[in-house]
Amino acid sequence: MTDNPPPFRDPGLPPDERVDDLLARLTADERVALLHQFTPAVERLGVAAFRTGQEALHGVAWMGPATVFPQAVGLGATWNDELVRRIGEAVGTEARAMRTRDDRVGLNLWAPTVNLLRHPLWGRNEEGYAEDPHLTSALAVAYTRGLRGDHPRRWRTAPVLKHWLAHNNETHRDTSNSSVRPRVLHEYDLRAFRAAVEAGSVAGVMPAYNLVNGRPNHVSPYLREQLRRWTDEELLVCSDAGAPSNLVDSEEYFDTHEEAVAAALVAGVDSFTDHGTDTKVVVGRLQRALASGLLSMPDVDAAVRRQLSVRLRLGEFDPDGGPYADASPDDIDTPAHQGLAREAAEQAVVLLKNDGGLLPLAEGARVAVVGLLADECKTDWYSGTPIRRSSVLDGLRERFGADRVTFAEGVDRVRLRCGAAGWVRVVPGTDAGERADAGERADAGERAGGAVGALDPALLAGRTDLPPLMVCEDPSDATEFALADWGGGVLTLRAADGRYLSVAEDGYVRASADRPGGWVVQETFGLVEHGDGYLIEHAGTGGYVSVAAGAVKVAAREEILLGGDSLPEGRGSVFTVEVLERGEDAVARAAADADVVVVVAGNDPHINGRETQDRTTLALPPHQERLRRAAHLANPRTVLALTSSYPYAVAEADAELPALLWTAHGGQAAGTALARILAGDVSPGGRLPQTWYAADTDLPDLLDYDIIGSRQTYLYGEDRPLYPFGHGLSYSTFAYGGLEATRDGELIRVAFTVTNTGAVAADEVAQLYVRAPQDAAAGLVLPHRRLVAHRRTHLAAGAAHRTTFELPVSELAFWDVRHDRWAVAPGAYELLVGASSEDVRLTASVEVDGQPIAARPVRREGLAANGYDAQQGTEIVDRTKVAGDAVRSLDGGVGELRFRSCDFGSGVGVVSVEVAGEGAVDLIAGSTATTVTVPATGGVYEYAHHGAVFAVSGVRDLRVLLRGAVRLARITFMADDEGQGDEGQGDDGRSGGGAA
Repeated sequence: MTDNPPPFRDPGLPPDERVDDLLARLTADERVALLHQFTPAVERLGVAAFRTGQEALHGVAWMGPATVFPQAVGLGATWNDELVRRIGEAVGTEARAMRTRDDRVGLNLWAPTVNLLRHPLWGRNEEGYAEDPHLTSALAVAYTRGLRGDHPRRWRTAPVLKHWLAHNNETHRDTSNSSVRPRVLHEYDLRAFRAAVEAGSVAGVMPAYNLVNGRPNHVSPYLREQLRRWTDEELLVCSDAGAPSNLVDSEEYFDTHEEAVAAALVAGVDSFTDHGTDTKVVVGRLQRALASGLLSMPDVDAAVRRQLSVRLRLGEFDPDGGPYADASPDDIDTPAHQGLAREAAEQAVVLLKNDGGLLPLAEGARVAVVGLLADECKTDWYSGTPIRRSSVLDGLRERFGADRVTFAEGVDRVRLRCGAAGWVRVVPGTDAGERADAGERADAGERAGGAVGALDPALLAGRTDLPPLMVCEDPSDATEFALADWGGGVLTLRAADGRYLSVAEDGYVRASADRPGGWVVQETFGLVEHGDGYLIEHAGTGGYVSVAAGAVKVAAREEILLGGDSLPEGRGSVFTVEVLERGEDAVARAAADADVVVVVAGNDPHINGRETQDRTTLALPPHQERLRRAAHLANPRTVLALTSSYPYAVAEADAELPALLWTAHGGQAAGTALARILAGDVSPGGRLPQTWYAADTDLPDLLDYDIIGSRQTYLYGEDRPLYPFGHGLSYSTFAYGGLEATRDGELIRVAFTVTNTGAVAADEVAQLYVRAPQDAAAGLVLPHRRLVAHRRTHLAAGAAHRTTFELPVSELAFWDVRHDRWAVAPGAYELLVGASSEDVRLTASVEVDGQPIAARPVRREGLAANGYDAQQGTEIVDRTKVAGDAVRSLDGGVGELRFRSCDFGSGVGVVSVEVAGEGAVDLIAGSTATTVTVPATGGVYEYAHHGAVFAVSGVRDLRVLLRGAVRLARITFMADDEGQGDEGQGDDGRSGGGAA
């Protein structure tokens, strides 16, 4: 750093001038170097090195001990904006505090995730807030305001929203296409991002790995057409890790990496997260793109300016570091933050069912706590490192006394034998040493580009300083393992000392891990039947466990089997599994001796549903179903407490058990919080942030993003869910009354009174939904109801609160594809007030003078293919790599588009289609039909009609069938005299370009 700061550091200059001054001082090479995630220092100007990206989804992650709050979906379940704002403030404060002792801690925070929880099988369900755009955006605004701070010009941290756009699947996540029709795009996916950007609390966004409408998100035109039009602030767009290379390597969207980085930069990506800390690869690509004319320096300058603007707002260029520079290293896991973590964990608990008043637990009750998660406090991939943990068992023992609480984990107790080689044993006298979560953090840092360089990279491969498992002849020397089956054929094995079997880089199996974890989990296995025994497959490597020279390891392909049977090379040894005790037997014993049983079931966030891995079913894993049934059979007073990152289909449990609860993994205070809820010290007030379905058959395809066409989420769903969006019970009761709804110009005011009619203090979450007048929708499918406001209120017993909401009329709008604009249909809108999306207590209506939904003026304007009202068997794809949409049939079959209320005026006689590919387009309006045959175009969009007569007049519905590999961008209708002699083409036989 220089001793005499240059003029750009003068805080008296306007921000734009300071940024422009610095930008002008940078050389071309220095500017290009700033485009990588790890930007080097420019010492001659006193500019420090900088790194974009610090994970902080529900606490500062991967950089050492920090306060760990509930998972994001758990924060969504609180429905409490103010609470989430305070959590954001705590997380931002801890990020600043950690930076005071380690300057590798970044202040550009990659959080929160605002992808909507459209599909509950998404592996990263835990990272989002809700399936609803209103609730998601409200919580995103709250969290980012806390992270940003309240100073008008300087920011505590610079939050970046993830992941732009329409991203809800891990299956083929970097090559799958999210087909998002305009209505879904505007009414659903974009809404989740927009409010936080407009609130001025967001520094930027991160594009997702997937494609949207055939185009990778990292070259999305929506970055400039939507995102950057929502604010006058400079927004920083940071690529996801490795995504720039994906544009060529996996997606094959561009032929060269130079084309790819140039296209991404021009589209709006400002920082390239690629090739870890090695800047040379990306910088070299950018320099070659400049040299070849794919990029210009103004393109580079625009991106660099956005980066410098964010750094300026963080106070980096102020002599004193800005108002947040005085953070103390002691501001981590403070008593206030600990209390906030417990408050959040308590507010996140949702009471799903409570028949017969089993809950809260009676004072002095003898409680059996059972299940695979009863004595666990799980963290997830984006968790911080907790200084303290509490399990449900810990919480109940603390609350009721250790002598009143019994415990049965419910694992199967087993021994393993490998044929004549002997019994598997853990060599005694070893010490696990460092905790496995250090390895998780090192692994995370490696993936993030070396962000955690202080941790030993050798931890990435697991412990190699401990002896591997061995075999012995005497069964009395064999180790008894705790086997937990997590479903989907995935199990863990734990030794008697609590350490999990894990596989290190050298291939040997050791009892060395405190818990499953890491980017590639090395602690999970599967049993594959073979003859009278099993092959043990290691999930992390895909190899099979074998015994060689008395040691247990994962078989390399060239190794010979010693298990007795002749098996294919590299397939491992054959083992027998001797079950010493079934988990359900231990659970039944504990349950029978208790007054009440609490079965704690759910998932390990590193297993079966996580980043890179979607779930395959909503069902509770069979092992945990066995435990639940055994507990209930032994004691009908059984409570099921689900602790999970996502919903389960537990219809059978709901029918059989008197009480069920759900909470996301609740962070460091999870167990204490759930115990306080169970004991009645706190009344549950959480509400479901997404629909809980009754069965897998209620779900659409994971890759179907058309929530309107496939009737997804509470907005459009037609099947009765197990538990609806917004559902949650209380230990108290609430009455709603005194509803008043008035319209004052462009504002609708809604007021009502909520009264706690029960005997205990409790929280109620009042929810306001709106339903559009269906008769004014002109045949459009509109939501059954849509959340537009909510408020969580704490009420003493007998207390009442007058709740008021103000709703702009513009909030009633939908995207009118017929005219490419927002529109408010006229008529009487229903206002629905209640305790969930289906528990409506009060209704009123308000008359709105909107715009009648007019027919499509197709004769004058034609039809964009993506502007359909309904479709079947199609997907939206890119028209060009830069902009525009087209539609094609799935797998080259027959797809159908339907356009309602097309106004052909006094009549048309000829139709032309803007198409690429090869196939045919059929157009049908009533009894009038024509077919346009499309010869191979070589990928170039051309207008063609080839004498296609289409005589239609008036307002008609239009059906369009796509046959074969044709890609339709636009349909144009002409009178007879308009279409003569030119075959419907432009001057050169091609379209005039532009977006469809």
